[in-house]
Amino acid sequence: MRARLSRLPSWVVEVALIAVSALDIWVDLWSDHPAAVASGAVACAALALRRRFPLLVVLLTVPAALLEAALVAPCIALYTLAERSRDRRLLAICVVLASIASAAPSPLKDDDAPFGDSVIFFVYALATVVLPVLLGQLVQTRRELSGRLEEIEEVKEHERVLHAQAILAQERAQLAREMHDVVSHQVSLIAVQAGAMQVSAADDDTREAARTIRSLSVGTLDELRTMVTLLRASGDDITQLTPQPTLADLCTLIANSGIDVYLTGDLGLAVGTPRQRAIYRTVQEALTNVRKHAPGATATVDLWHDGKHVGVTVVNGPPTRPSLPLPGAHQGLIGLQERADLLGGTLESGPTEDGGFRVRMRLPIDVD
Repeated sequence: MRARLSRLPSWVVEVALIAVSALDIWVDLWSDHPAAVASGAVACAALALRRRFPLLVVLLTVPAALLEAALVAPCIALYTLAERSRDRRLLAICVVLASIASAAPSPLKDDDAPFGDSVIFFVYALATVVLPVLLGQLVQTRRELSGRLEEIEEVKEHERVLHAQAILAQERAQLAREMHDVVSHQVSLIAVQAGAMQVSAADDDTREAARTIRSLSVGTLDELRTMVTLLRASGDDITQLTPQPTLADLCTLIANSGIDVYLTGDLGLAVGTPRQRAIYRTVQEALTNVRKHAPGATATVDLWHDGKHVGVTVVNGPPTRPSLPLPGAHQGLIGLQERADLLGGTLESGPTEDGGFRVRMRLPIDVD
């Protein structure tokens, strides 16, 4: 019912209210005095302006209540004022004024009603005019609550969008790290092996095939560098997704590295999985850099712990042959630094005095 009324044109509602008010005045009309007729006409006509000037309309309907015992027009005016005003003092004054006008004897009548009757009429009139005021306040409160609920829903929707964007950024950062750590690790190994084959091959066909493989691998690494950079531009620091390698996979990593690696320390360190993954990725990145920048060098991987911290140190010697010009995105050590920061640790890297390179990750031992 309310939905149907809300779809009606506003002018139809206004005309209906004015018609009902005019009918109420005509039914109660007892005098053809010009003042009475004029007050009724003004009250009905004023209702057309009730939405723009609600207080003025209330004041214009009071004479009709006093002279013509009009009831509908003052109630409509009071409802409109209550629907648009939060001034409780103003509403109370208008209610009392309308009640007095309705209960007081008309000055156009010759006979005066007893005072007791006027008091009773005032109580009835007060009870009557209070109802539209309460209804108007209820409608106003409901409208404000609906607006608040809409604002809350908009805020919640905005938060959902921000949360989804944060998750997307985290997934991109994760993808960038894994792409660099895993995919470029394998492609760089292909490029190194192809370069070695190109140098050592005896026939031209084999050298040409090795050259093609190396060229494609180098191009792939360059594309990976661009993709990792783009992904990192919208990513952020996040925790790692599963499944991920642990210390138990270090032996396989070293065996497939293609270089001479000496592993020392305890593979069964009692540390949480995130720290094991960080150590694994440190070793993987360090050995990848050895293949790319120090061909022929040997490396030492030392797992250590001192009771409060756990870590790994990877040291390689100087290269024994010239390195191939492979592209580098300089994202590997950045990713390791991010992992160390997430776990409250530190990462140190730099050249050694003999021309080699050293990478050391140090992480606090905490319960994950």
